[in-house]
Amino acid sequence: MADKAHPTSISSKSKKSPAMLAKLRALGIPKAIAETFPLTPHDTTRRWCKKLPTPHGPKVFYFGPLADWQAALTRFNDEKEALVAGRTPSARKDGMRLIDLCNRFLHFKRALVSTGELTMRSWSDYHQCCERLMKVLGANKSAEDMQQQDFERLRLDFGKTWGPVRIGGEINRTRILFRYAFESGLIEKPVRFGPSFKRPSRKELRKVRAKTRQAHGARMFTPEELRVILDAAKQPMKTMILLGINGGMNNSDVATITTDTIDLERGLAHFPRPKTGVPRTIPLWPETLASIKEYLAIRPKPKDAADGILLFLTGHRRPWYRHGRFVEEDGATVIKGIDNPVSRSFRSLLVSLGINGGRNFLALRHTFRTVGRGARDREAIDALMGHVDGSMAGHYIEDGLPDDRLRAVTQFVRTWLFTVETPKLKIADEVA
Repeated sequence: MADKAHPTSISSKSKKSPAMLAKLRALGIPKAIAETFPLTPHDTTRRWCKKLPTPHGPKVFYFGPLADWQAALTRFNDEKEALVAGRTPSARKDGMRLIDLCNRFLHFKRALVSTGELTMRSWSDYHQCCERLMKVLGANKSAEDMQQQDFERLRLDFGKTWGPVRIGGEINRTRILFRYAFESGLIEKPVRFGPSFKRPSRKELRKVRAKTRQAHGARMFTPEELRVILDAAKQPMKTMILLGINGGMNNSDVATITTDTIDLERGLAHFPRPKTGVPRTIPLWPETLASIKEYLAIRPKPKDAADGILLFLTGHRRPWYRHGRFVEEDGATVIKGIDNPVSRSFRSLLVSLGINGGRNFLALRHTFRTVGRGARDREAIDALMGHVDGSMAGHYIEDGLPDDRLRAVTQFVRTWLFTVETPKLKIADEVA
């Protein structure tokens, strides 16, 4: 009768598969006990667990680390009646620990990486966020017991090493983590973050940008600097730089652009922006087309046939981007191999020329956008840069802009760049 009242009781009649028995024996459980051992090893969290029926439906409970099966069994026997009845045992203070929540969340995000819905770099950011959270608050802290003061403490710790922009990203990732916990039923109620655990305001971010600009100058290049850079750059970096200033391409764009997107006869690049998927048509300058043809004449054969469609290949015949790979180390999953060869090579070029000021390859995109305002066609600039038009009007537009409007913008930037005596630009206010 006791077995019927408590389906979790240890029963000598329960049978386990040979694989499970072998696994239990490997974890140190004697053969005589393994057959009736009621707990299951949870490999991800390295703890013993058991799914028990509760008044609110079946729920998985954890009873201790795999390294101590005796203590886990004792705890299970002491707590099973209260758990099945829907009561919280007085000795049970862990609940959903932060380490358990982080493991569940990271496995969920890892599945999105496998389907292409999330990049490995983004997964790595979530991983670092979880590590910081556990370091500051403790891996064994109950996720359900998180209070306002915990997030205040976390926010203060962020400020010790990061600026407002990075802090905003970490706060957003932390909120996503706990929203996942509630929506997945891992915690019973939403956590209260408190008024201080919010992303920095736009005003604060403007102040930071103003301070950075005052210290390093505008995040753009002068035409004189760009001409020096282009004269010193070798292939394929020279062509990458021209694409960056010709159409506002960033380092990810030039690293992933494919040969079939370049129309050499018409002088156009039909290349969707990887970040947003927005289609773009970029009229190419004669200088850009000539540089592309020059590079294609010396372009190496790809080491992997699958990379043959890429326009640019490194000297090792590899892509100019490194997405990374998952690696298991000491029972934890990390990503290795993430790299940005375009940014690194461009930085080396700037250093060799004595051009610095905190600028990088993305500063070419800033330069294109800033100078392009002089063409007085904001819609064309947004189309060239692949910006999303989230307005109601944008919902009804079914085609792209005429090539002549796009060429007017790119030609304006070309004149600015290659005119040796550059007049001062009078940039009109943008159309609201």
